[in-house]
Formats: sequence, structure tokens, C-alpha cells
Amino acid sequence: MFISHNLAKKILFKFSPETAHAVTLNTLEMLANLHLSSLFFGKPPIGKSIKIMGLDFKNPIGLAAGLDKNADCIDGLGALGFGFVEVGTITPRPQAGNPQPRLFRVPEANAIINRMGFNNQGVDYLLANVAQSRFKGILGINIGKNFDTPLEKALDDYLICLKKVYIFADYITINLSSPNTPNLRKLQHGEELNRLLEHLKNAQSQLKIEHHKYVPLVLKIAPDLTDPEIEEIGQTLLKHQIDGVIATNTTSSRIGIEHLPISTETGGLSGAPVFEMSTRVVSKLSKVLEGKIPIIAAGGISNVEQAQAKLKAGASLIQIYTSFIYQGVPLIHDLIKNLK
Repeated sequence: MFISHNLAKKILFKFSPETAHAVTLNTLEMLANLHLSSLFFGKPPIGKSIKIMGLDFKNPIGLAAGLDKNADCIDGLGALGFGFVEVGTITPRPQAGNPQPRLFRVPEANAIINRMGFNNQGVDYLLANVAQSRFKGILGINIGKNFDTPLEKALDDYLICLKKVYIFADYITINLSSPNTPNLRKLQHGEELNRLLEHLKNAQSQLKIEHHKYVPLVLKIAPDLTDPEIEEIGQTLLKHQIDGVIATNTTSSRIGIEHLPISTETGGLSGAPVFEMSTRVVSKLSKVLEGKIPIIAAGGISNVEQAQAKLKAGASLIQIYTSFIYQGVPLIHDLIKNLK
């Protein structure tokens, strides 16, 4: 009983993006709980396993953070075949995020604009969901700061989340690159980044001793970076021996959709228009890191050829999000079967 993605998409796209999002997650989790995911979507193919950051990934295809902010649907998403699932971004305290509407489809460009603003139920809610899940794959937890935490105290929020999620995560992503939390991207640069990573690595070392478990730290960066900025970030990652880097988040630019009226909406642009700029960041960063730190590529991957291009540019793993919204489970299975 395979679900036609085109039919499902046609129905879901009649609803507002946020309503469709909630309906999709609830349905996926319900099917997983009833052990019906394979019946509806087909059994996921067996992909090529890979070991990165000391972790064994059953395949290199992951789901980017943002789709399942509160870990409400780990089992449902895991059943689709992803080699890893990243949940969040989560903050210490619950927050509503920005006013609606804040999520916009751009079907002409296979893109999405979002200005969600880290809407989530808080770290404790997420961890309760993680504890109840049956998911056995690689789980990343993406952490951020509350919108009303002053930038000079952002480290406190990251430390709170790091310490709470540590024993539950296979890796932890430090999100400094969302364009929807005011001034957050300033933390990607200079002394702010240096200070933040130094303290987080120190906390990681202490937590490793306390829990007898090493959980890799990953930094997620923006696509809107100059070559000198990429060089600086890369050298800082090397200095602090960060375990991985995700390139990239959404873009503040409107490249590829300038001609569309929706381009005036504020927020981060994801999907096909981001492919070239995010791949450029992967390539530049790879040259700086020289294979010493693995790169997880995200941004505009819509087919096997584009995923392959990310790997050729220097990535070890890939993540999808927007293309999953537009293409559904068939894309996951196609990537797992054909990515080399």
C-alpha cells in the first residue's frame, strides 16, 4: 500500500505550511507506532555504511534540524531510512518563536522561506521525547539560545543545553547561524566564536569524564560567508578540535527568487537556490580543514547528482530538508540506493 507522494503533496499543500508540517509529523509518528511505515512507504534500501566522528552511520543521508524541533517524530522519521536524524534547534526555555505567518513555500524555485525563530517546547520536553523513542540510529541534537538571552550571555544557554542533552545525543550541533534570531550570526566570528568553542570543548571534556561517553560537537555555519570568514572559521575549528561542521544553514540572500513577489518576505531561504553557495562553502572549508574535521553538507540537495557534488566538494555526509518537503520519501530511497 504505497502512498503516492504526488497525491499526498497535493493534499498537504492545500493547507498552510505549518498545518501541513504538523499533520505530516503526526502521521509519520502514528504509522511508526503502528509498525506500518514500510507498508505505506516501502522498505528503505540498504545503503553504504560510513564511520565519521567515531560514529557508525548506516548510510550518509541525514535529515537536517528544523523539521522535528521537539523530537516529536524521531521514530516516524527514522523509519523512512535516514542514516541519521538531527532534531532541534532546542533552547533552554520554551519559546513561541516569531509571529505567524512565518513559513512560506516557494514552489517555483523548490524553496522555502522561514522565519520561525527557534520555536520549541524547551530542552526538557525534547529530552522526554528522546527518552521514550525507540530510534536506534544516529541522533543529532541541535542547540541554540533563547531569543531574549543577551548575546553576551549566549554561552550560558549553550552550556545549559549541552549538559542536558549530552547523554541522550550521538552528536550535538551548535547552531550559531540561524538568520532568525537577532545578532546570532555574530557568534560565528572572531573572539566570540573562539570563546564559545573554548568553553564548550572544556564542558565536553568534563562531561566525557562524568558520563564515560564522548559525544562529538559539531558547528553549523551560514552560507553567507566570505572567503576570509570561511578561512577564519576553519582555523578556529581546527584550533579547538571541533569534531565536525555542518555547511550550511539557510541564506539571508534572495538569490534565484529575486523576481518573485515572495522574495520580500524576511527569513532564511532554503532549497534549490542555496545549492551553489552552500557547495562553495563546503569546497572552501574543505581546503582549510584538509580532511582533519569532517563536513556534513546541507543546502539545496534535490537529487543524487547534487548529493554527489557535495561529496566531491569535500563533504562526508549530507543532510536534506526542503527537498524532502517537495519530493518526499522517494528522494530518501533514491539517495540511499544511488549515492556513491
